[in-house]
Amino acid sequence: MVLVFRDQHLTRDQHKDFGRRFGTLHVHPLNKERSGDPEILEVKTTAKSAYTAGDGWHTDVTCDEYPPMGSMLYIKEVPESGGGDTMYADMYLAYEMLSDTMKGMLEGLVAVHDGALPYIGSYKINPQMGDYPRNEHPVIVTHPDTGKKLLYVNSGFTTHIKGMTRKESRALLDFLFDHIATTPKLTCRVRWEPNTLTFWDNRCTQHHAVWDYFPHSRYGERVSIIADSRPAA
Repeated sequence: MVLVFRDQHLTRDQHKDFGRRFGTLHVHPLNKERSGDPEILEVKTTAKSAYTAGDGWHTDVTCDEYPPMGSMLYIKEVPESGGGDTMYADMYLAYEMLSDTMKGMLEGLVAVHDGALPYIGSYKINPQMGDYPRNEHPVIVTHPDTGKKLLYVNSGFTTHIKGMTRKESRALLDFLFDHIATTPKLTCRVRWEPNTLTFWDNRCTQHHAVWDYFPHSRYGERVSIIADSRPAA
């Protein structure tokens, strides 16, 4: 689900061309107004950064109607101090480790994924009203290629579960988010070196950028590929 390629030396065009081999490139909501290379999302943290992108478990852009099926992150600059690893979590296994009773309760539930949660709530970016996508996806999704079930909620974008009170929804989501964040068996960790490219299946993984290198810098560029279909149960 996560591939790591060391010692790559990619131009932006080569990075995009590689992504296009797997489908149409995704344009991130924060890049909609960019005139140059809107398919490239810059991932940059410096001593002046108030936050770091991806500092928390999430699946990329699940607020979209068709969230990316995969993402390719190319890290060019790593912190001098070390650190800045990215952790990945297996959502197949996250689902499998739940009790049969919990699985049964989650079947048929639908969650709301709202772009305003990270982009305004965390990044303090305030676009014109309505500019951020907001969509609904099943809590339990079936992977279109493998046919396996997986857990499809994440703390980055999922705001609530439809048909529940706020208190019920919060309690259930907090349990699921905690299940993902505190179960080491679900995770692997990529230690970045300059010119490393990772390629992951965004449909069945979550990831988390570890910000343990302040005040040093890290810089990378990400390309994502649009899925052919919406997440479905």
